Amino acid sequence: MKVSEIESLGTFTCLQGEYEDAEIQAGYTSDLLSDVMGNAAEGSVLITIQAHKNTVAVSSLAGVVAIIICNNRPAADDMIEAARSEGIAIFKTSGNQFDTSALFAQHLGGCPAR
Repeated sequence: MKVSEIESLGTFTCLQGEYEDAEIQAGYTSDLLSDVMGNAAEGSVLITIQAHKNTVAVSSLAGVVAIIICNNRPAADDMIEAARSEGIAIFKTSGNQFDTSALFAQHLGGCPAR
């Protein structure tokens, strides 16, 4: 699955669309940025409620290609600008982290659909 395909999964709105259309290798769900820095895989999508500039900095260090902000949280303007500068896509969804993680797991082959 490519980053550009995220919007086709459902209730995802692209907030920052200047990114390389990379293949998503994995998903990672966390709100603890030190956890993301230590454990998110290169080429992953980060599913979180952290909608601030530091999330982008950590994502860049970890090699995250896209950030999904859950629960319709608004992204700060400086977050969007930082993501643009780093080439990291940002999407927003009304879904919660559990449902969003399950959706990505199904599409990335991490758990079977029921």
